[in-house]
Amino acid sequence: MAGPRGRRVCWELLTRTGGWTFEEPPESAGVLTLAAALTAAVARSDFGALAVAREPTSFLAALADAVTFAMYWQEPDDRDRRLADARVADVLWPVAEAVSRAPAAAWWSATLDRAEQHEVLFDSDRPLPDPPEDGRGALAAWREATLADERRAAGRPQDVRANFSGFWSSTPAFSDLRRSTRSLGAAGPVGLHLVEDEQGWRSAQCWALELPRDCVVYEIHTAKDWGELVASYPLSVTKARRHDWWRATGEDHAWAIPDYPAVAADYDAIHLTVGGYLSTAGRAIAAGGAHTVLAGWDPDQTWWLTDSPRRLGEPVTWLDTREEEPFMWAPTTQ
Repeated sequence: MAGPRGRRVCWELLTRTGGWTFEEPPESAGVLTLAAALTAAVARSDFGALAVAREPTSFLAALADAVTFAMYWQEPDDRDRRLADARVADVLWPVAEAVSRAPAAAWWSATLDRAEQHEVLFDSDRPLPDPPEDGRGALAAWREATLADERRAAGRPQDVRANFSGFWSSTPAFSDLRRSTRSLGAAGPVGLHLVEDEQGWRSAQCWALELPRDCVVYEIHTAKDWGELVASYPLSVTKARRHDWWRATGEDHAWAIPDYPAVAADYDAIHLTVGGYLSTAGRAIAAGGAHTVLAGWDPDQTWWLTDSPRRLGEPVTWLDTREEEPFMWAPTTQ
């Protein structure tokens, strides 16, 4: 409930899964009116059913919607802004408590599933290169590009409110490093469903992966874990991220992200749990003498920094079937 994505998934579960239509009051009605409407919705909801749900996909559609509306290049949308008000957020506590008890959400706090990982590559207009076998060279190039972007940003407006945008991610984006997620059985890899800034792709190629033996993984379960990672391996990006992250968080700080080549000296990969995502993404998190934002990192996603997992066999093609919730994607016949 501390994070905007966590509050949003509770909202989605409360307003979409009760078997009735929730009439959201207009923003002009004020937060007290919304809080009253949500209180009435809580009173008529069966949280016992949420708490005993067992299928890992039970909350997937609500979770996917919460992820889809994550944005770091603009102000929070009206709903996220209203949910940030404690008088509204407090009403959602019964939802959060029920989901936290549910066996269906047990995987939200699970560490990297070393037995089964999958790579997902969505169709795009450009050919996607194979990820490097050893990510260190790619990380070195990523670091140089990030530092060059920070130098170029020195000429951007000093006014944090200026209408200026740039790179907003805190991942090693555009490094071509391999990423992976666990599988949810018939629903397929998590990476098909939980995607920030998704581009409306209609098909994807998915590979099962063989993980490097004895790989050392940094786990992000909480905002504290993310802040400590950045504090231990800081790379300053204040000039490049300042305008975007001020719009996203409402805060103006010295900003940093992980210096991923430095992280790679100690860890082979970084895994973000679903719970870590819900509590952390989109917030200004203290990180030593700076602050940071977890942005552009999908739930349950692992970034491989050193030895890349090996693809096993041929890929499986999955097609978009989003009107057929909760699965939304289906494999083609092999």
